[in-house]
Amino acid sequence: MEKAILAGGCFWCTEAVFQRVKGVEQVRSGFCGGFIKNPPYREVMQGRTGHAEAIEITYNNDIVSFKELLQVFMATHDPTTLNRQQYDVGTQYRSAILYVNEEQEKIAKELVRELDASSTFDDPIVTEIAPAIEFYLAEEGHNDYYNNNRDQRYCQVIIDPKIKKLMDGFKELAV
Repeated sequence: MEKAILAGGCFWCTEAVFQRVKGVEQVRSGFCGGFIKNPPYREVMQGRTGHAEAIEITYNNDIVSFKELLQVFMATHDPTTLNRQQYDVGTQYRSAILYVNEEQEKIAKELVRELDASSTFDDPIVTEIAPAIEFYLAEEGHNDYYNNNRDQRYCQVIIDPKIKKLMDGFKELAV
């Protein structure tokens, strides 16, 4: 099994998307990239710790590649907005690929160059590509959030469209 760490705004959103990708064994919500140990959610949410809301993905590279995970990631959030995803604003909601090895760094940088060169997005990609440092798990109530709260308005308005993008654009990867 391989690991990937991605930050694409609210971790409830990215978790819900990647739970529906073939070859993904586990998705855990948490925080990465900050300057204190074991940050509490309320401190991260207020932008006090330097962390980004992130997910740690455990996946089977024989079924889904790191590049395919990144393609899904780029298509299901806005990699062109700095420190913002829809209504969520602040550095804690930044777009980031936090690589765990040099191969992931190479793949991430190459994909961003390809997407920018192809004008896939109207604006340049601002996704941070940085080495992963300590990943801290979020409090238990944040894990499996979408699956446990589908009737909440946030899930219906914000997360459902992201899942639809996965199902429509990546049928071969969707569970």
